[in-house]
Amino acid sequence: MAGLKDKRGFIDRDRLDLSERQSVEYWMKRWGVTKEQLIAAHRAAGRMTKDIAAHLGKKR
Repeated sequence: MAGLKDKRGFIDRDRLDLSERQSVEYWMKRWGVTKEQLIAAHRAAGRMTKDIAAHLGKKR
């Protein structure tokens, strides 16, 4: 499983799990969005980060 590592541990780069705080914080910072925007995009596009990025108009 491919992923990113930050100071706190493993971040899955392919899927966004909203129950993992560090993952949510990582993607919020990376895409420059609020938690509410990220949750809305997750609901609309699914859990794959490439789909969420496309929904937000950002690069993965």
